[in-house]
Amino acid sequence: MKQKSWNINLEEMMEAGVHFGHQARKWNPKMASYIFTERRGIHIINLTQTARFLSEACDLVTNASNKGKQFLIVGTKYQAADLIASAAIKARCHYVNQKWLGGMLTNWSTIEKRLQRFKDLENKENTGILNELPKKEAANLKRQLAQPQKYLGGIKYMTGLPDIVIIIDQQKEFTAIKECITLGIPTICLVDTDCNPDLTDIPIPANDDARASIRWILNKLTLAIREGRYNSIEIE
Repeated sequence: MKQKSWNINLEEMMEAGVHFGHQARKWNPKMASYIFTERRGIHIINLTQTARFLSEACDLVTNASNKGKQFLIVGTKYQAADLIASAAIKARCHYVNQKWLGGMLTNWSTIEKRLQRFKDLENKENTGILNELPKKEAANLKRQLAQPQKYLGGIKYMTGLPDIVIIIDQQKEFTAIKECITLGIPTICLVDTDCNPDLTDIPIPANDDARASIRWILNKLTLAIREGRYNSIEIE
C-alpha cells in the first residue's frame, strides 16, 4: 500500500507548537474533548485528536481534488497572510488572505461582476491600453485596479462557489464560516481552544496563532490536495 505523503507525526506537531492552546480562562467549553491538560494557565491540545481529524481532512481533500473540486483557503490574520497565499498557489487553490468581503459567497453574482471588471482592467494594463489614455483617466483606473488586486486577487480565477473551504482562525473568519453554513459548503477549520468545533464539518484542533503551527497544518492539507490532483492526471 502506498504511504500517504501527508504522514502525520506527533513529534513534528510538538516542534511546530501545534499543541499550545489559549489561556484557560478564554476557553470554549465545547473544546473540552480536544484538550489534553492545562499547564501554567494555558490549555494543551490533545495531539492524538489533531492527528485524527487532520488525517480525515486530508483524505477528504485528496478525494475531492481527484474529482476536480474547487478549494478556497481563507486566513486574513496578518502573520499568516503570506503562508495562505503560498500554500494556495502551490496547491492550485483559490484564497482570501487580506480581508473577507461580506457576501463574498452568499452574494457571488455581485462578486463575479467585480471580478470581471477587475480582469478587464488588468488586461488593459497588461496590454498597455491604460498608458494610452489621458493621465488623469489612467490614474483613476489604476486606483480602481489596486483594491480588487488586494482583496480579490486570490479568487480571480474562481468560476463559481468553492466545493470545500479551508479556514484558518475561526474567530477572525466567522463571517466566512456563516456564509458557508448558509450555502451548505463543507468547511475544514483550525479550531483553537477558544473556538466552537460544532460550526465546522471537520474541526482540526490546533494552535491558530503561531506561524509554525499554521504552516505545518497547511502543508499537510495542500500536500493531500496536490496528491489528489496528481493521481487524477495519472488515471487519465
